[in-house]
Amino acid sequence: MQNTKLLLTSFTFVGLLALAGCSFPGVYKIDIQQGNVVTQDMIDQLRPGMTRRQVRFIMGNPLLTDTFHADRWDYLYSLQPGGGERQQERVSVIFNANDQLVSLSGDFMPGVSRDEAILGKDSATTVTDPAQNAEKAKPEKPVKPGSLLDKIQKDVDGVETVPVPTPEPLDTSPQ
Repeated sequence: MQNTKLLLTSFTFVGLLALAGCSFPGVYKIDIQQGNVVTQDMIDQLRPGMTRRQVRFIMGNPLLTDTFHADRWDYLYSLQPGGGERQQERVSVIFNANDQLVSLSGDFMPGVSRDEAILGKDSATTVTDPAQNAEKAKPEKPVKPGSLLDKIQKDVDGVETVPVPTPEPLDTSPQ
């Protein structure tokens, strides 16, 4: 009788310790990633009029393809750091009847860096044409004579081009 009581008490104690170990501070918990990793660089490469194959090359296979909406691909990504709060991102890519990219919706938008939003910079970023940015570019300051940049520029300017030798065709005529 006393052995049974001791055995039952020890099993209860071991069970409580095992349950306490699940939430014990210092226990390593892994990060859980699920879905497609989507980056801002991927979104910036997408252009209207791209085919499904081109989008699949950039973004990878979609996580969800809806049977009732064959013109829509969904990319989902979730990350739950060990013991932390789960973060989820979603991007939907929509095609027209000609299988060309028409629109994009979700947590990422073209030309808007999430780094700027995280760092607290201006979030009213607009996508501009690179030709417009070239006009606004500041002219370069002249290089100081004798500086490293001056030496590098002189080396680059002084390079002589050498034509690549092309081998003569093989003589295939019988002798």
